[in-house]
Amino acid sequence: MHQYRTHNCAELRRQDVGETVRLSGWVHRIRDHGGILFIDLRDHYGITQVLADPDSDVFAKVGELRAESVVRVDGQVRMRDAELINSKLETGDIEVFIRDLDVLGAAEELPLPVFGELEYPEETRLKYRFLDLRRSAIHERIMLRSRVIAALRRHMCDRGFTEFQTPILTVSSPEGARDFLVPSRLHNGKFYALPQAPQQFKQFIMIAGFDKYFQIAPCFRDEDPRADRSPGEFYQLDIEMSFATQEDVFGVVEPVMKDVFREFGGGKEVSDTFPRITFRESMLRFGTDKPDLRNPIRMEEVSEHFRESGFRIFASLLENEGNEVRAIPAPGGGSRRFCDRMNVFAQKLGLPGMGYIFWRPKEDGLEGAGPLASNIGSERTEAIRQQLNLGEGDAAFFLGGRPAAFEAVAARARDEIGRELGLVGEDRYEFCWITDFPMFERDEETGELEFSHNPFSMPQGEMDALEREDPLNVLGFQYDLVCNGVELSSGAVRNHSLDILYRTFGIVGHEREYVDRNFGGMVNALRYGAPPHAGIAPGVDRIVMLLAGVENIREVAMFPLNQRAEDLMLGAPTPPTNEALRDLGLRTVESD
Repeated sequence: MHQYRTHNCAELRRQDVGETVRLSGWVHRIRDHGGILFIDLRDHYGITQVLADPDSDVFAKVGELRAESVVRVDGQVRMRDAELINSKLETGDIEVFIRDLDVLGAAEELPLPVFGELEYPEETRLKYRFLDLRRSAIHERIMLRSRVIAALRRHMCDRGFTEFQTPILTVSSPEGARDFLVPSRLHNGKFYALPQAPQQFKQFIMIAGFDKYFQIAPCFRDEDPRADRSPGEFYQLDIEMSFATQEDVFGVVEPVMKDVFREFGGGKEVSDTFPRITFRESMLRFGTDKPDLRNPIRMEEVSEHFRESGFRIFASLLENEGNEVRAIPAPGGGSRRFCDRMNVFAQKLGLPGMGYIFWRPKEDGLEGAGPLASNIGSERTEAIRQQLNLGEGDAAFFLGGRPAAFEAVAARARDEIGRELGLVGEDRYEFCWITDFPMFERDEETGELEFSHNPFSMPQGEMDALEREDPLNVLGFQYDLVCNGVELSSGAVRNHSLDILYRTFGIVGHEREYVDRNFGGMVNALRYGAPPHAGIAPGVDRIVMLLAGVENIREVAMFPLNQRAEDLMLGAPTPPTNEALRDLGLRTVESD
């Protein structure tokens, strides 16, 4: 007999009745039923019920066990009484009568329970993550993550892609988020950087003549945490293709995402098609470049209906170039109570409020109600209703000013209105592509041009567009993949022309010397025959977060940092020893 087990805790069935078996696992819980002690014995695979009665030689030992102690059990498989069969367990037809028991690892009193799914503070859960991971819900999420990664690898290999590993110690980049720096012992005063992404390396792979690359790549960014963003590291399905267009990337990614979400999405409907929405259209209709298409609400510009109207707040705003008024339709939201509630919602987000109109019946049709309707008159109110295609019992909310100042609030208001009115379909995954991002934007404080997205993307129209068009009108071959309001990925057709690269940086005020100094490796590679290439990198953590139905990315990472970028389990970060600092030629100074 094996030293620890003949079966795992999910294997035994009716056909095993009468056999002598050995099981090992954790004491999930202990129950005393009429003097008979029952243990739910748990391992990675499942649970088996084992028991001892007062006549058993191990009865006293069983009675002394604490939850989460690790034990080895020898015993005989028996059928459960018919009324005690548990159809919720794979092993629910049988139980094991204990003949012998050894404690392999005794447990002290637990700082958080494993049995059940009680809510516990995140700090406690992260400090004792090895216990937290024993709980069934998060254990299953981590297993889901593993299965999703295996499926992603399988799909990419099936499509002719080859997995390569890229370096972890690399060079710092001035473009992007803050780097994690690693001091060099052999080169005092110099530092490596952990890669924010394998971006340059995967482009080098294409320039080296390999055709289709992928990697489940670790990425490191010293960023402030959010619910959907880890503060230290994350993983992405990194993809790059030679001689590829934007459409080629879409053609690879769409079937992979559809297959993975259908396989692991719990039966939820998955988009058959992935709509293409331009960046400008997305900001207009949704107030964000990460729209949740499960919500059918689409915003509309309604400036003309308020220009020179009796509603002086909007009329005055519209006298200034660049201002506009947008409407958020609210089908079914036509009550003063609901409108007032949404107005308070906007005030909590820092706005004075949202104007509103709701439509109710009158003798010869519909009439608009609310302060805005009174100020602009029935003709303008009816024109707004027709433009928004609204009817009796519907409402609309209005925001005005510079779009950049109100779009974020408008986006949140759209989401809130959709949820409040039950318009958001929770039982499906809605994908879309956001395309045609502007290459450049103007800094609101300095007025200087700067890159708005990825400086290494190919501009649409290439050199001709850079030389002939207003830079603010130049679009890039850049695209984001969005699902249910979550940005899963950014990607681009890469700039493979050194002349175009110099020109794009020149537009934002950087000379060739700046490019050569900061991106010398890429510059050098582009001198020797670079193929057109394109890629993308869907975030594994966010994919699993959506599939698991959770809103915090730490719920799908095995050992995440907390919101202050600390590892509470091991105590990182820690101060270095003086000896280590001497080896590295470094010293620390007190921060102010």
